[in-house]
Amino acid sequence: MGLASDTPRLTCEKLQRQSCCASVDEDCEAVLRTIPSGLDRKEAELYSQLDPTQFPKHIAIIMDGNGRWAKRRHLPRVAGHRKGVEAVRLVVETAARINLPALTLYAFSAENFVRRPATEIHFLMKLLHRYLKNELPLMHRNNIRLQFIGRSQMLPQEVQERMAWAKEQTSHNTGMVLTLALNYGSRSEIVDAFKAMVHAAANNGGLEHLLKMDEETVNRHMYTSHLPELDLVIRTSGEMRLSNFLLWQAAYAEIYVTKLFWPDFNGFHLLESIQEFQKRERRYGGLNEPSPGSSN
Repeated sequence: MGLASDTPRLTCEKLQRQSCCASVDEDCEAVLRTIPSGLDRKEAELYSQLDPTQFPKHIAIIMDGNGRWAKRRHLPRVAGHRKGVEAVRLVVETAARINLPALTLYAFSAENFVRRPATEIHFLMKLLHRYLKNELPLMHRNNIRLQFIGRSQMLPQEVQERMAWAKEQTSHNTGMVLTLALNYGSRSEIVDAFKAMVHAAANNGGLEHLLKMDEETVNRHMYTSHLPELDLVIRTSGEMRLSNFLLWQAAYAEIYVTKLFWPDFNGFHLLESIQEFQKRERRYGGLNEPSPGSSN
Protein backbone atom coordinates (compact mmCIF):
# COMPACT_ATOMS: atom_id res chain seq x y z
CA MET A 1 0.00 0.00 0.00
CA GLY A 2 1.39 3.41 -0.98
CA LEU A 3 2.12 6.26 1.37
CA ALA A 4 0.42 9.61 1.52
CA SER A 5 3.19 11.19 -0.56
CA ASP A 6 1.66 9.36 -3.56
CA THR A 7 -1.89 10.33 -2.70
CA PRO A 8 -1.91 14.08 -3.44
CA ARG A 9 -0.77 13.26 -7.00
CA LEU A 10 -3.59 10.74 -7.34
CA THR A 11 -6.10 13.18 -5.86
CA CYS A 12 -4.95 15.90 -8.26
CA GLU A 13 -5.34 13.52 -11.20
CA LYS A 14 -8.87 12.81 -10.00
CA LEU A 15 -9.61 16.55 -9.82
CA GLN A 16 -8.23 17.07 -13.33
CA ARG A 17 -10.45 14.32 -14.70
CA GLN A 18 -13.49 15.90 -13.08
CA SER A 19 -12.87 19.51 -14.05
CA CYS A 20 -11.25 21.63 -16.72
CA CYS A 21 -11.29 24.80 -14.62
CA ALA A 22 -8.17 26.85 -13.90
CA SER A 23 -8.87 26.46 -10.18
CA VAL A 24 -7.80 22.80 -10.33
CA ASP A 25 -4.14 23.72 -9.84
CA GLU A 26 -5.07 25.72 -6.75
CA ASP A 27 -7.09 22.78 -5.44
CA CYS A 28 -4.09 20.49 -5.97
CA GLU A 29 -1.84 22.86 -4.07
CA ALA A 30 -4.37 22.88 -1.20
CA VAL A 31 -4.38 19.08 -1.16
CA LEU A 32 -0.60 18.98 -1.05
CA ARG A 33 -0.58 21.43 1.84
CA THR A 34 -3.21 19.80 4.01
CA ILE A 35 -2.72 16.00 3.83
CA PRO A 36 -0.36 14.90 6.63
CA SER A 37 2.57 12.70 5.73
CA GLY A 38 2.46 9.05 6.70
CA LEU A 39 -1.20 8.35 5.90
CA ASP A 40 -1.83 5.48 3.50
CA ARG A 41 -3.82 6.08 0.32
CA LYS A 42 -7.24 5.24 1.73
CA GLU A 43 -6.63 7.36 4.81
CA ALA A 44 -5.35 10.30 2.79
CA GLU A 45 -8.29 10.14 0.38
CA LEU A 46 -10.73 10.24 3.29
CA TYR A 47 -8.73 12.92 5.11
CA SER A 48 -9.00 15.16 2.02
CA GLN A 49 -12.80 15.13 2.49
CA LEU A 50 -12.60 16.33 6.10
CA ASP A 51 -12.48 19.84 7.52
CA PRO A 52 -9.30 20.04 9.63
CA THR A 53 -10.68 23.10 11.44
CA GLN A 54 -13.56 21.00 12.78
CA PHE A 55 -11.58 18.07 14.16
CA PRO A 56 -12.36 16.91 17.71
CA LYS A 57 -9.79 17.97 20.28
CA HIS A 58 -10.16 14.83 22.38
CA ILE A 59 -11.30 11.36 21.29
CA ALA A 60 -11.80 8.47 23.69
CA ILE A 61 -12.18 4.86 22.54
CA ILE A 62 -13.79 1.89 24.26
CA MET A 63 -11.72 -0.89 22.68
CA ASP A 64 -14.18 -3.77 22.81
CA GLY A 65 -14.40 -7.14 21.10
CA ASN A 66 -10.98 -8.78 21.36
CA GLY A 67 -12.41 -11.98 22.81
CA ARG A 68 -15.26 -12.23 20.29
CA TRP A 69 -12.83 -11.53 17.43
CA ALA A 70 -10.76 -14.51 18.57
CA LYS A 71 -13.78 -16.75 19.17
CA ARG A 72 -15.07 -16.22 15.63
CA ARG A 73 -11.71 -17.43 14.35
CA HIS A 74 -11.59 -20.38 16.77
CA LEU A 75 -8.57 -18.84 18.48
CA PRO A 76 -7.82 -18.40 22.20
CA ARG A 77 -8.80 -15.06 23.76
CA VAL A 78 -5.16 -14.08 24.11
CA ALA A 79 -4.87 -14.03 20.31
CA GLY A 80 -7.53 -11.34 20.26
CA HIS A 81 -5.63 -9.28 22.80
CA ARG A 82 -2.40 -9.58 20.78
CA LYS A 83 -4.21 -8.48 17.63
CA GLY A 84 -5.78 -5.66 19.62
CA VAL A 85 -2.32 -4.28 20.36
CA GLU A 86 -1.69 -4.05 16.61
CA ALA A 87 -4.91 -2.06 16.24
CA VAL A 88 -3.75 0.30 19.00
CA ARG A 89 -0.54 0.92 17.08
CA LEU A 90 -2.39 1.75 13.84
CA VAL A 91 -4.90 4.05 15.49
CA VAL A 92 -2.35 5.86 17.65
CA GLU A 93 -0.08 6.57 14.68
CA THR A 94 -2.92 7.91 12.54
CA ALA A 95 -4.21 10.06 15.40
CA ALA A 96 -0.75 11.53 15.91
CA ARG A 97 -0.24 12.14 12.18
CA ILE A 98 -3.44 14.18 11.91
CA ASN A 99 -2.38 16.21 14.97
CA LEU A 100 -5.19 15.11 17.24
CA PRO A 101 -4.45 16.84 20.56
CA ALA A 102 -5.63 14.02 22.83
CA LEU A 103 -6.53 10.34 22.51
CA THR A 104 -7.71 8.27 25.48
CA LEU A 105 -7.93 4.48 25.26
CA TYR A 106 -9.95 2.32 27.66
CA ALA A 107 -7.32 -0.39 28.02
CA PHE A 108 -8.27 -2.17 31.24
CA SER A 109 -11.31 -1.48 33.39
CA ALA A 110 -11.61 -1.83 37.16
CA GLU A 111 -14.28 -4.46 36.48
CA ASN A 112 -11.85 -6.40 34.27
CA PHE A 113 -9.38 -6.47 37.14
CA VAL A 114 -11.93 -8.06 39.49
CA ARG A 115 -13.98 -10.28 37.19
CA ARG A 116 -11.62 -11.70 34.57
CA PRO A 117 -9.83 -15.04 35.19
CA ALA A 118 -6.47 -14.65 36.93
CA THR A 119 -4.67 -16.23 33.96
CA GLU A 120 -6.11 -13.66 31.56
CA ILE A 121 -5.25 -10.76 33.88
CA HIS A 122 -1.69 -12.07 34.19
CA PHE A 123 -1.40 -12.24 30.40
CA LEU A 124 -2.80 -8.72 29.98
CA MET A 125 -0.34 -7.32 32.50
CA LYS A 126 2.56 -8.98 30.65
CA LEU A 127 1.20 -7.63 27.37
CA LEU A 128 0.96 -4.12 28.83
CA HIS A 129 4.48 -4.32 30.26
CA ARG A 130 5.81 -5.37 26.85
CA TYR A 131 3.75 -2.73 25.01
CA LEU A 132 5.10 0.13 27.11
CA LYS A 133 8.65 -0.93 26.29
CA ASN A 134 8.27 -1.89 22.63
CA GLU A 135 6.17 1.10 21.57
CA LEU A 136 8.51 3.75 22.96
CA PRO A 137 10.20 4.34 19.58
CA LEU A 138 6.75 4.90 18.04
CA MET A 139 5.95 7.41 20.79
CA HIS A 140 9.13 9.35 20.13
CA ARG A 141 8.81 9.13 16.34
CA ASN A 142 5.33 10.65 16.53
CA ASN A 143 6.12 13.11 19.36
CA ILE A 144 3.53 11.46 21.65
CA ARG A 145 3.35 12.14 25.38
CA LEU A 146 2.06 9.20 27.41
CA GLN A 147 -0.23 9.59 30.43
CA PHE A 148 -2.31 7.20 32.56
CA ILE A 149 -5.59 7.38 34.44
CA GLY A 150 -7.11 4.89 36.88
CA ARG A 151 -6.18 3.32 40.19
CA SER A 152 -2.74 2.25 39.05
CA GLN A 153 -1.61 1.59 42.63
CA MET A 154 -3.54 -1.70 42.47
CA LEU A 155 -1.61 -2.98 39.43
CA PRO A 156 1.45 -5.24 39.78
CA GLN A 157 4.54 -3.38 40.98
CA GLU A 158 6.58 -4.14 37.88
CA VAL A 159 3.78 -2.72 35.70
CA GLN A 160 3.60 0.44 37.83
CA GLU A 161 7.35 0.88 37.44
CA ARG A 162 7.15 0.42 33.68
CA MET A 163 4.30 2.94 33.52
CA ALA A 164 6.32 5.51 35.45
CA TRP A 165 9.31 4.86 33.19
CA ALA A 166 7.30 5.26 29.97
CA LYS A 167 5.64 8.43 31.25
CA GLU A 168 9.00 9.96 32.16
CA GLN A 169 10.59 8.90 28.87
CA THR A 170 7.89 10.69 26.83
CA SER A 171 7.44 13.67 29.16
CA HIS A 172 9.36 16.05 26.88
CA ASN A 173 7.35 15.21 23.77
CA THR A 174 5.02 18.02 22.72
CA GLY A 175 2.52 16.36 20.37
CA MET A 176 -0.57 14.28 21.04
CA VAL A 177 -1.31 13.21 24.59
CA LEU A 178 -2.05 9.48 24.62
CA THR A 179 -3.80 8.51 27.85
CA LEU A 180 -4.25 4.85 28.77
CA ALA A 181 -7.08 4.09 31.19
CA LEU A 182 -5.80 1.21 33.35
CA ASN A 183 -7.77 -0.30 36.23
CA TYR A 184 -10.10 2.58 35.47
CA GLY A 185 -13.75 3.04 36.41
CA SER A 186 -15.62 6.30 36.06
CA ARG A 187 -17.58 5.88 39.28
CA SER A 188 -14.31 5.26 41.13
CA GLU A 189 -12.88 8.38 39.52
CA ILE A 190 -15.82 10.48 40.73
CA VAL A 191 -15.49 9.03 44.24
CA ASP A 192 -11.76 9.82 44.23
CA ALA A 193 -12.47 13.35 43.01
CA PHE A 194 -14.94 14.01 45.81
CA LYS A 195 -12.59 12.55 48.40
CA ALA A 196 -9.89 14.93 47.15
CA MET A 197 -12.29 17.87 47.36
CA VAL A 198 -13.33 16.96 50.90
CA HIS A 199 -9.66 16.66 51.89
CA ALA A 200 -8.93 20.06 50.35
CA ALA A 201 -11.91 21.58 52.17
CA ALA A 202 -10.77 20.14 55.51
CA ASN A 203 -7.52 22.06 55.10
CA ASN A 204 -9.07 25.24 53.77
CA GLY A 205 -12.16 26.44 55.59
CA GLY A 206 -14.13 23.23 56.01
CA LEU A 207 -17.78 23.13 55.01
CA GLU A 208 -17.83 26.73 53.81
CA HIS A 209 -15.09 25.94 51.28
CA LEU A 210 -16.91 22.77 50.16
CA LEU A 211 -20.16 24.67 49.56
CA LYS A 212 -18.36 26.81 46.98
CA MET A 213 -17.76 23.74 44.83
CA ASP A 214 -18.91 23.99 41.20
CA GLU A 215 -18.39 22.05 37.96
CA GLU A 216 -14.98 23.57 37.40
CA THR A 217 -13.93 22.45 40.88
CA VAL A 218 -14.96 18.91 40.05
CA ASN A 219 -13.15 19.05 36.69
CA ARG A 220 -9.92 20.06 38.40
CA HIS A 221 -10.06 16.96 40.61
CA MET A 222 -10.85 14.44 37.88
CA TYR A 223 -8.15 12.15 36.52
CA THR A 224 -8.54 13.89 33.15
CA SER A 225 -7.87 17.43 34.35
CA HIS A 226 -4.79 17.50 32.05
CA LEU A 227 -6.92 16.89 28.93
CA PRO A 228 -9.17 18.98 26.65
CA GLU A 229 -12.93 18.64 26.87
CA LEU A 230 -14.04 15.26 25.53
CA ASP A 231 -15.63 15.63 22.07
CA LEU A 232 -16.08 12.11 20.75
CA VAL A 233 -16.44 8.64 22.28
CA ILE A 234 -15.95 5.69 19.91
CA ARG A 235 -17.07 2.19 20.85
CA THR A 236 -16.22 -0.88 18.84
CA SER A 237 -18.12 -4.23 18.71
CA GLY A 238 -21.58 -2.64 18.42
CA GLU A 239 -22.44 -2.46 22.13
CA MET A 240 -24.59 0.57 22.99
CA ARG A 241 -23.26 1.54 26.41
CA LEU A 242 -20.43 3.52 28.03
CA SER A 243 -19.40 0.74 30.43
CA ASN A 244 -18.38 3.04 33.28
CA PHE A 245 -16.03 5.04 31.04
CA LEU A 246 -15.62 8.82 31.38
CA LEU A 247 -19.22 9.31 32.49
CA TRP A 248 -18.63 12.86 33.77
CA GLN A 249 -16.53 13.87 30.78
CA ALA A 250 -18.91 12.41 28.18
CA ALA A 251 -21.85 14.62 29.21
CA TYR A 252 -21.87 16.45 25.85
CA ALA A 253 -19.56 14.22 23.83
CA GLU A 254 -20.76 12.72 20.57
CA ILE A 255 -20.92 8.90 20.59
CA TYR A 256 -19.99 6.80 17.57
CA VAL A 257 -20.57 3.03 17.62
CA THR A 258 -19.20 0.63 15.04
CA LYS A 259 -19.92 -3.09 14.77
CA LEU A 260 -16.25 -3.77 14.03
CA PHE A 261 -14.40 -5.65 16.75
CA TRP A 262 -11.42 -3.74 18.07
CA PRO A 263 -8.74 -5.89 16.34
CA ASP A 264 -10.30 -4.95 12.97
CA PHE A 265 -10.34 -1.21 13.72
CA ASN A 266 -7.59 0.91 12.17
CA GLY A 267 -6.60 4.45 11.23
CA PHE A 268 -9.04 4.61 8.33
CA HIS A 269 -11.91 3.76 10.68
CA LEU A 270 -10.74 6.49 13.05
CA LEU A 271 -11.04 8.97 10.19
CA GLU A 272 -14.49 7.56 9.37
CA SER A 273 -15.57 8.31 12.93
CA ILE A 274 -14.27 11.88 12.59
CA GLN A 275 -16.19 12.22 9.33
CA GLU A 276 -19.37 11.17 11.14
CA PHE A 277 -18.52 13.57 13.99
CA GLN A 278 -18.35 16.45 11.51
CA LYS A 279 -21.88 15.67 10.35
CA ARG A 280 -23.29 16.06 13.86
CA GLU A 281 -24.98 19.25 15.03
CA ARG A 282 -23.71 20.02 18.53
CA ARG A 283 -26.16 22.25 20.40
CA TYR A 284 -25.20 21.63 24.06
CA GLY A 285 -28.86 21.82 25.07
CA GLY A 286 -29.57 24.99 23.07
CA LEU A 287 -30.93 25.75 19.62
CA ASN A 288 -29.08 26.50 16.42
CA GLU A 289 -30.81 29.66 15.27
CA PRO A 290 -31.38 29.94 11.50
CA SER A 291 -29.29 32.58 9.78
CA PRO A 292 -30.99 35.82 8.61
CA GLY A 293 -32.94 35.23 5.43
CA SER A 294 -33.04 31.47 5.97
CA SER A 295 -36.26 29.73 4.95
CA ASN A 296 -36.05 27.35 7.95
